[in-house]
Order: sequence, then structure tokens, then C-alpha cells
Amino acid sequence: MLIIDGNSRDNGNTQTLLHLLLDNIPHEYIALRDKEIHPIIDARHTAEGFQPVKDDYQPIIKQVLENDIIILSTPIYWYGMSGLMKNFIDRWSQSMRDPSLNFKQGMYKKKMYVVTVGGDEPKTKGLPLIMQFQYIFDFVGASFEGYILGKGNKPGDVLEDQETMNQVKFYRQVFNRL
Repeated sequence: MLIIDGNSRDNGNTQTLLHLLLDNIPHEYIALRDKEIHPIIDARHTAEGFQPVKDDYQPIIKQVLENDIIILSTPIYWYGMSGLMKNFIDRWSQSMRDPSLNFKQGMYKKKMYVVTVGGDEPKTKGLPLIMQFQYIFDFVGASFEGYILGKGNKPGDVLEDQETMNQVKFYRQVFNRL
């Protein structure tokens, strides 16, 4: 199991959920805020195509391809995913055209989960973000297995969201069986 954490700060609500969810469950963890991932330069329609980029993306995407279960974690920022997560996913376009990766075949049937928290009515206003992840996973052939969508603004607020705490308990049982 691999966690890709798109939080821009340490110990926010989304990260709090990850800690509760994965306590004593074996997993690998990557914090995008600690990595250098350059924005994509779209070269899909140029004669040269995508060129190699010197940053931390390539080793991370190789880890993604080596794991069967991926959790993408991002706070809801302005009703969407964090910029860190968006840069990471935008680079998937480059991976899809890298013959050494066989990216789309490698993503086929991976089990994908999303953990996210927002402060402004996230149970409703966060649903378009969940749909965006569904479309992304569908496009690469991955299986969207589920999500946790919590409510919280200041660090620790999400602990008061009982519905989300129940979801954490449910998914802990799921992950303990995997």
C-alpha cells in the first residue's frame, strides 16, 4: 500500500485522518511537499514529445506502479485538490507516453482510494473533487475503491466529525483484511 500525500503542511486534518486510518497497517508514505515535482510542460503534440525532467517525479511514479493499493490524500483547496497533487497527476500525461513505464497497463486494476478534508460544506461541495478522481482513475483503468471526505478547518477539527470517524473505522477493517 502506497500513500501519496498532497498536503502542503504537516499535521493538518487530512494527515490526521491518514494517521488514524493507517496506524499499525503496513504502508509506504510519500509527502509531495517534501519532493520537487515540476509542473508539466505539455509536449503531447510536438515532434520532440516529452523530454526527461530532473525532479523527484520518476521515482515516485515507479513506486506507484509497484504497489497494488494507492491512497491519494489531499485537502480540499478552493474546491479542488491541492496544487501539489494536481502537479503530480498532471505529470501522468508524460508517464502515459513513456514506453519504459507501460503506465496505463501498470495502472490497470490498481485499487485507488482518496482521503480528503475541507472546511466549507465538504460533504456536498467536495463531491466534484471525488468525481474528478473517479474520472482520472477510470481514464487509466484503475479501480476507485472508496473515499473518506471529512469536515474540518483548523488542525484537529476533523476529529469532531463523527461520520468521518466511522468511515475511518470501516476502512481500517478493509485495509486490515488486505
